[in-house]
Amino acid sequence: MRLSFRRPVPRARARRAALGALPLAALLALAAPRAAHAFPDHTLTMVLPYSAGAGDATYRALADFLSRSLGQPVVVANRDGGSGVVGMRSVAAAAPDGHTFGLTPMTAIVVQPHLLRNAGIGPDSFDAVCGTNENVLGIVVRADSPVHTLPELVAEGKRRPMSFGSPGPNSLPQLAVWRVQRATGVEFNHIPYRGEAPHLNDVLGGRLDFSAAVVASAAEMIASGRMRLITVFSANRHPDFPDVPTAREQGIDALQFSQVGIYAPRGTPEPVLDRLEAACRAGIEDSEVRRVMAQGRVVPRYLPRAELSRMIREEYVNYGRILRELGVQPE
Repeated sequence: MRLSFRRPVPRARARRAALGALPLAALLALAAPRAAHAFPDHTLTMVLPYSAGAGDATYRALADFLSRSLGQPVVVANRDGGSGVVGMRSVAAAAPDGHTFGLTPMTAIVVQPHLLRNAGIGPDSFDAVCGTNENVLGIVVRADSPVHTLPELVAEGKRRPMSFGSPGPNSLPQLAVWRVQRATGVEFNHIPYRGEAPHLNDVLGGRLDFSAAVVASAAEMIASGRMRLITVFSANRHPDFPDVPTAREQGIDALQFSQVGIYAPRGTPEPVLDRLEAACRAGIEDSEVRRVMAQGRVVPRYLPRAELSRMIREEYVNYGRILRELGVQPE
């Protein structure tokens, strides 16, 4: 009887041989959990796709919290241009590993792609992480204006030509006024500006009749008595100005909200998104972040990523329809 002995294959060598027989997709699947488990392993970048402004204090406070929560520095980078498109395009092009993400109002994702032929981004370019706050939109007039309510503004606009400013062409504040025009038949002359401060200053200087703006940008002027807030376009009243009714409460169906959220590049691993989402939620609930938000008149509005993802897809379709109704052509 002849016995045959086979030399045992070393365990590491056998494992390499087994892995070598696996297709590439399977190897990547095996590697993904390990990469996600190590997240984050270096500095993270939070892109703000606008020039530095009043809201930066809130988002930098949130970045500080995320840094403590995730155990790595979070660097805030302002990348202005194209009404948010330039900065969010850089996010979409980043490695989908969770180390780069953007914090933006939804305008850059749901409105601007309809306006710019070469925007290069849209809802499918990103994985939603979480909603952080709502940019409550409203109409402000100078304190000595005879207009005190939205119906009075409409009546005045039908009586004489009136001009208003907004932070940019086809911005959400401008579209809020468009909703008023569509609901009432009034026509206002729109003068787009670059950013909030210039058109608010022109209202104070008497060069504009009113402004459509993010309420937080005009909050100090309202609180000091230099401006009057006559309405907000959200579903609820602004918590800092509870005496000012919404447009719907004043009998005009003009709901317009602006959700701000965090977005990662498309293809970011689920475990990484889970960790970012959990850190974001804890940040929005953090007492120090809330204090800075309240100081800047920012209204917190946390949304889980599934809800934010659904929202931007629905709003992308809605704004495409609205802009077609307005006859706006992409440039």
